Amino acid sequence: MPDHRIPIIIDTDPGQDDAVAILLALAAHETLDVRAITAVAGNVPVDLTTANALRIRDLAGRPDVPVYRGAERPLLVELETAEYVCGPDGLDGAGLPPSPHMPASSHAVEAIIAILRASAGPVTLCPVGPLTNIALALRLAPDILPKIARIVIMGGAMGLGNVTPAAEFNIHVDPHAADIVLRCGRPITLMGLHLTHQAIATPAQVAAYAAMGTATGRAIHGMLSRPRYAGSAHAGHPMHDPCVIAWLLWPELFSGRNVHVEVEASGGSQRGRTTIDWNNRLRRPPNAYVPDKVEAFDLFERMAALLSRLP
Repeated sequence: MPDHRIPIIIDTDPGQDDAVAILLALAAHETLDVRAITAVAGNVPVDLTTANALRIRDLAGRPDVPVYRGAERPLLVELETAEYVCGPDGLDGAGLPPSPHMPASSHAVEAIIAILRASAGPVTLCPVGPLTNIALALRLAPDILPKIARIVIMGGAMGLGNVTPAAEFNIHVDPHAADIVLRCGRPITLMGLHLTHQAIATPAQVAAYAAMGTATGRAIHGMLSRPRYAGSAHAGHPMHDPCVIAWLLWPELFSGRNVHVEVEASGGSQRGRTTIDWNNRLRRPPNAYVPDKVEAFDLFERMAALLSRLP
C-alpha cells in the first residue's frame, strides 16, 4: 500500500526543546516518516549534539532511525554555543544515560544529499539548529533542490532577538548558512521567536509530563523544569523547536503570511538579524511563509497526547 506519511529529515543541535521536537516527530510515526536525524554544532559542540540525538532516539525506542554527525563549526565565523542555557552537555535535566550506539558512518551532509537523491518523492527538511548542514548540502549538490518539498526552520525573529538585541540564536550562530538557505528558492516556513514565545509551557503543563509515569515523560519534565531555566524571563519554557514539527502535524493551529525575509550576514551588532518584511515595504517577492500566531493551549494538549505514546 502507498505510504502517505510525510518524509522528513530533522537537522538539530539538542538542546532541550530540540529533544522534545525529536520525540514529538518520532511519536507521530503514523504521519511522519523520519528518514534521519542529522546533528550540527550549535547549543553545544557537535560531538555532544550527536550523542544527545542518539540518547533521545534511544529514549523513544526508535533504533531504526539513523543519526549522523554533521558540521563542527559554522561556515565562516567561530562557533558560539549556549551551555549557559542548555547545561554542559546540552540536555541538562534529562537524566538520560549515554547511548550504547554509535552514529552512522556517513557525514550528515553526505547523508542529507544521499537521502534526497534516493527518495522517490520530495522530502521535508526540519532544521531546528544552525543551518550549516543544510547550506553545505545545497552548495555541494544543487541537484537535490527539486527533491526538497519544503524547509521548515526554527529561527529568526520579527522583533527582539534572544542572543543579541537583534538576532535569534540559530541564525546568529551561522548567518551565512541561513542566508544561503533563505535564498535557495524552495518553499520555506520560518518559525521565529515572535511565534515560539507564544508557545510557552506553563508549570502545570510541564508537571503533566511527570504525571505520565513514563521514561519519556520524566525526561521531558526534567528538561523543562531544570533549575538552570528557573531564572528565565518567561513564566514557563518556550517550545521553540517543537513548533516546527507541530506545524507539519497540525497546520490549522497556526496562521501567518508569505513575506520576504533577509538575513544580516555581516559582523557587528546586527549579525544574524532577520528582516521580516511583514507589510511588504520593500516590494520584494516572498521567500518564506512566516507564522505569527499559534493556538498554544490546543498545541500543548495535542503534544502531550502524542508524547504520552512513547515509552
